Amino acid sequence: MALNGRIAVIGLGSPVMTDDSIGLRVSQAIQDMGLDGVDCFQEAVGGIEVLPLLRGYSYAVFVDAIQTYEYGPGTVLIFDVADFESTVADVPAHDVNIATAIRIGRQMDPDTMPLGIRFVAIEIKDMQTMSETLTPEVASSQESAKGAVLHVIKGFRDQMSSDDGSKDPTASGQ
Repeated sequence: MALNGRIAVIGLGSPVMTDDSIGLRVSQAIQDMGLDGVDCFQEAVGGIEVLPLLRGYSYAVFVDAIQTYEYGPGTVLIFDVADFESTVADVPAHDVNIATAIRIGRQMDPDTMPLGIRFVAIEIKDMQTMSETLTPEVASSQESAKGAVLHVIKGFRDQMSSDDGSKDPTASGQ
């Protein structure tokens, strides 16, 4: 299976656990923009269950809540897969984190895994309370998070353009 030349935006979270829904909301906002070459998903899954969402995409962006207590609620962070290398572990399948799932996917079926994967994470305040409403701090960061995803998409598109150009002998003036 060849990669499809498209970008997947995968919003993760729970729609009923306060700030945990921020990834779902940002992915939906990107979907509402109708960007060419971009497919958006809003999923309440994790671990190994993300692999079917990645399969065949050239690039992928995960959008998710994070709670490190190192940043103020609403802080938007961008990570690369390598940033999570220390979290990769040999654990039972139901305990697999996304970084471990990506490594498994790349080992099992490397030709179907994206060339690049980035994470846009939003530091949250509350993911314990059942509510469909974001806390004010996290709600006010939604546009910044959307901007971060658009920035990552632009970087992937630039990379696709340069990859295409490097394969075209006329692109280098030869």
